[in-house]
Amino acid sequence: MDLTHTDYPGLRVIHVAAGRIDSAAAIQFKDQMRELTHDLDYRAVLDLRNVKFIDSSGLGAIVASMKQMPSGIRLDLADLQSDVARVLRLTRMDKVFVIHEALDTAVAPNGI
Repeated sequence: MDLTHTDYPGLRVIHVAAGRIDSAAAIQFKDQMRELTHDLDYRAVLDLRNVKFIDSSGLGAIVASMKQMPSGIRLDLADLQSDVARVLRLTRMDKVFVIHEALDTAVAPNGI
């Protein structure tokens, strides 16, 4: 799993380069997310523009990443592909996460 990040004032964007977050990648994803977020004191956005497929393990890894965020720090999602958005809607996780249609919206001052 290849995660990179870009920091902005008060925001860390975590980019997922992989096309899938599934059972084969879930543990690596969670481990890398923990490394990138364990000491954050501001909001993070997970850029999912490249992710075309997510299974229950992948969804569980994203939820686990949200739960392992430091207390009071939010994990948002951005740029969801239609199949990924559908999984989040069907599991009602779209009610749990703040979801931005585009990364630009999440990064804009009003997205913070």
